[in-house]
Amino acid sequence: MALRALWLVRHDPAAGGAVLFSRRYPTVETRAKTFNGSTHVTVPDDNAFLKALLFELRLTDQNFVEYRDTCTRINKASVYAVRTEGGDLWPVLAFQKSGLIYVCLPLVEQALKPRPPLLSISGISQGLDLLSGILDFVSPSRKNEAELSAKIGQLRNLLLQACPLGTPLQTNLCSLNSSFDDIQDFSTNRDPKQPAWRTNTYKGKPHVNVCIAEKVKCMQYDKRDVVDMWQVYGTVTCKCDIEGAAPNVTLSLNLPTNGSPLQDILVHHCVTSLDSAMLMASSVDALDDSAFSGPYKFPFIPPSDSFNLCSYTSQVPVPPILGRYQLNEEGSQLKLTVNLKLHESIKNTFEYCEARIPFFNRGPIAHLEYKVSYGQLDLSREKSLLVWVIGQKFPKSLEISLTGTVTFGTLSEEHPTDIICTGNTAYVKLYFRIPDFTLTGCYVDQHSVQLFSPGKPKINASRELISSDYYIWNSKASAPIVYKTLFTNE
Repeated sequence: MALRALWLVRHDPAAGGAVLFSRRYPTVETRAKTFNGSTHVTVPDDNAFLKALLFELRLTDQNFVEYRDTCTRINKASVYAVRTEGGDLWPVLAFQKSGLIYVCLPLVEQALKPRPPLLSISGISQGLDLLSGILDFVSPSRKNEAELSAKIGQLRNLLLQACPLGTPLQTNLCSLNSSFDDIQDFSTNRDPKQPAWRTNTYKGKPHVNVCIAEKVKCMQYDKRDVVDMWQVYGTVTCKCDIEGAAPNVTLSLNLPTNGSPLQDILVHHCVTSLDSAMLMASSVDALDDSAFSGPYKFPFIPPSDSFNLCSYTSQVPVPPILGRYQLNEEGSQLKLTVNLKLHESIKNTFEYCEARIPFFNRGPIAHLEYKVSYGQLDLSREKSLLVWVIGQKFPKSLEISLTGTVTFGTLSEEHPTDIICTGNTAYVKLYFRIPDFTLTGCYVDQHSVQLFSPGKPKINASRELISSDYYIWNSKASAPIVYKTLFTNE
C-alpha cells in the first residue's frame, strides 16, 4: 500500500504541458525493484514522463496510434500504461480536471507480467483517494494563479503528513497544517494510538449515520439482435461521532435471501481487516451459486468526517423499469410511442420519476398532439424537449404509455444538435429516486453495528436507489451499442 511517485501536471492546448509538482519515494522504488524483478520499469525524469503521459492521454498526438488506440486496449478506469524508453510504466493513475492532470504510480507487490488484476493492487484505491484529496485542496484556487502557486508550494509539506515515505495515511489535505512548526505540533500532541485519519477527538454521545446509495445504469433497445445492458453501483457512506482516539467499529451489510451478491468491492483504508472471499467477487466473472452473498463485515477505525466506507457493483437480474420507445416519420410529422413498466419487485414509492424525450438536429416543436395514460406531459421552454412527469407512484397495473405526434419548425443555431442522434436515432432518458430501497436488497442491520466504546450509540441507517444514465433507445432506428466491458462507473 504505497506510491512510487506522484505528479501534478498542467496542460494547455496552446502552451503545452508542464510539471507543476512531483514527488518520488526512493524507498518505495527499491521495494518495487525487489517485487517486480525483471519486469521492473524505472520511473523516467519529469520531462520524459510528461511527454510520454501527454502522448498516452492523446493530448499531444490526436492521430490514430495502433498500440494506444486499438479497440483491444479500452480503458475502463483512470489506469494507464505509459510507454517510456525503459518499457511500459504501469499502473499509472491519471485524471484531468480544469486544465490540471493528477497522476500517481502505485507500488505493485508482484511481477508485472502478466499484469495482475487491478482489484489485487491495494495501492490503486489509495492512490485515487490521495489524488482526490489533492484535487480538493488545489481546485478552489484555480481562478487565481497566485493562490494556485501558493497551494502547490504547500503540497510538499502536506505530503509529509498525508503520505510519509510514500504510504497514504490521510487523504483530506484540507484538514492538515502546511507549516513545519504545525507538523511538529500535530505529531507531538496526538495520542499514539490515534491514526492519522482521525484529525480530532469527538466529545458527546456516540452517533453513527450510514447511507447506502445505489445507482443503476441502463441501456435498453427492444431489439432481438441487441442485448440490453444494466448495472448497479453502490456506495456506503458513514459518519461516526464517537469518543476516543481510535474507536473500533464493525458494520455489516446484509442481503435478503434473493438478493444480488456484491462484486468489485473497494474499501476505505481505515478498514482494518476483510474476509478475502469478499474481494474475490468480480463483475468480469459470471455469477454462480458459490458466489459470496454476505454478510459483508467491515471492522474499521472511522475518520472524523464523513467518508465512503466502501463501493461495489452488482449484477441484478432485471432493470427496475422496462421500456419501449418507437419513433417513426410520417410525412412532415414524427409519431412517437413510449411504454414503461415498473417491475413488480420494485418498491412503488418514488421521490420523483420522469421521462425526458429530447429532439436533436431539428427545429422547435411547432405542434404537439399527445395522449398519456398516467402523469402529465410538459414542453420545455426551448421547445426541444418533452418531459413526462410520472410523479411518485405508478398505477396499480404498473404500466403506463404515451403516444403522440410532433411537428417541427425551422432549425436554427439556438436548438440542440448531436452527432449521434441523427435521423431517427433517439432516446428516452429516465430520472428517478426511490428512498428506503436498494436494487440489490442490500441493507444495514442496526443491531449488527458494534461499537467498542462507552455509551449506547444512536444508529441511523438509510438507503436509496437513483437512476444514472438510464436510456431507452428508439427500436425503429440504429442506436449506439454498449458492451459489458465498456459499462463502467465513471
